[in-house]
Amino acid sequence: MEKQPLEDTLPVVNIAYRLKDTARRMPYKRAVVYPVGRDRYGRATYAHLTFEQLERESDSLAAGLAAMGIQRGTRTVLMVKPGIEFFVLIFAMFKCGAVPVVVDPGMGPRRMLECLESTRPEAFIGIPLAHMLRICFPRYFRSVLTTVTVGGKCFWGGATYAALCARPWQPFNLAATTRDETAAILFTTGSTGPAKGVIYTHGNFDAQIDQIQSHFHIGEDEIDLPTFPLFALFDPALGMTAVIPDMDPRKPAHVDPEKIIEPILNHGVTNMFASPALLNRVGAFGSKRNVRLPSLRRVVSAGAPVAPAIIEQFSSMLNDTSEIHTPYGATEAVPIISMGSHEILAETRPLSEQGYGLCVGRPLGKTEVRIIRITDDPIAAWTEDLPVRDGDIGEIVVRGDLVTRSYFRNPQANIQAKLTDGNSFWHRMGDLGWRDSKNRIWFCGRKSHRVVTPGGDMFTIPCEAIFNTHPGVFRSALVGVGPYPQQTPVICIERSPEGLKMEPARLTDELLQTAAASPLTQSIRHILFHSGFPVDIRHNAKIFREKLAVWASRRVKHQEMDHAD
Repeated sequence: MEKQPLEDTLPVVNIAYRLKDTARRMPYKRAVVYPVGRDRYGRATYAHLTFEQLERESDSLAAGLAAMGIQRGTRTVLMVKPGIEFFVLIFAMFKCGAVPVVVDPGMGPRRMLECLESTRPEAFIGIPLAHMLRICFPRYFRSVLTTVTVGGKCFWGGATYAALCARPWQPFNLAATTRDETAAILFTTGSTGPAKGVIYTHGNFDAQIDQIQSHFHIGEDEIDLPTFPLFALFDPALGMTAVIPDMDPRKPAHVDPEKIIEPILNHGVTNMFASPALLNRVGAFGSKRNVRLPSLRRVVSAGAPVAPAIIEQFSSMLNDTSEIHTPYGATEAVPIISMGSHEILAETRPLSEQGYGLCVGRPLGKTEVRIIRITDDPIAAWTEDLPVRDGDIGEIVVRGDLVTRSYFRNPQANIQAKLTDGNSFWHRMGDLGWRDSKNRIWFCGRKSHRVVTPGGDMFTIPCEAIFNTHPGVFRSALVGVGPYPQQTPVICIERSPEGLKMEPARLTDELLQTAAASPLTQSIRHILFHSGFPVDIRHNAKIFREKLAVWASRRVKHQEMDHAD
């Protein structure tokens, strides 16, 4: 008897089955709502697809993609704007088993091109501007054989999205992908080093959806406002209507608050994802104008630490029963830990402001989280002497079904970040934290950002909290000047409107007094004012402390030369 191939005996796991199920149960519920302009009275107007329409259009597109060779395992660059086409495309690709390759265009053309080239893509789907980039820099796309244009095609060849979607609808047989099969390659922001391509399997996506659904209790009547495009792809799988905001997703810190508040009120949005920068901007606007958002049941904020003051500010617009959740994770593993604003404001905020770190909550579901001793060296395998005692600061490591196993063709990154444990593995988050007696994890900053001084290690989040309570400070950043382990700690300050009105010398004296009053910061002698911190391109919230450290080094050197004169 001929043996059956092993892959044919494994269970099929494909996120597109969740869309198919939702379309069967709620065919006429809106799946995607997209702003298309304004009427003569200035009111926003919208286009939408129902779940049945999304299911059928993605079926037709999947058939078209498969017919032209974009099929199971085909690595495909996807460069389209958030909107209806994005949803149809992403689910069509999952249906035919193609592997989307997604990068942040905000990282800059050169870095983006290098990321895309590293995946050796075989197909390219994008808007005309993206194709112009492909044509102008052909050496980065030598491996591309098949192209699709979303919009008007110019002098280049290939198919168009419109033509592929125009095929008569027939149910499409989904690719029989397995749990460990590659589903997508998503790049990190590169905020603490080179951007890396994270391999997501269909099993990772499946576990993520289960974790989100169970922890946040997503109901069938939910309507989401996803201000980060990649999070939007979960909405159809969760049965949520996705209302696409009218904003530049690369610049959440500069969003027009009214264009966030308007769709919430227009559509009765129940769920919103917002980076801390967007939360701060919209919260400041809404709290000053006594805006209320009664339909919102939950706000999810991630991408960087969320200051309790920002949470309190935005909470003024919500019902008492609504919460702001601050899930913790990374591109490689999210969400793994979470907690809500009620516990933050009532219990952990005072401790955070005293320098204990930011409490990010308890591990979710079956996800395992441990704290291990700090080292910059690779760790080949798990040993029982790695974990530190509760209360001690160490590196956060995580294990679970939603944790990605590897980076794409980057063995060095795998060696640095992955830690084998028998038949399983741990992912090293590169973040530092500690566990309290209530099984809560407190985040203390990136491992690479700690300042190593002759008197011991200093951690960013605890030290910065001491300064951030001053009314003259919008935010602060601890950096180290000089080589390990003889670094000099320096605090960079981005002033608040009140701080900008103060004499710099007076503000410096007050901050030095603040530093001297805490054992965490009493060794700090250098205070530097910066006009605007460099931040990450994805959430506009993570501070590029590496860049600040270079700037601070020059400033400190100049100060020392001035004093010598």
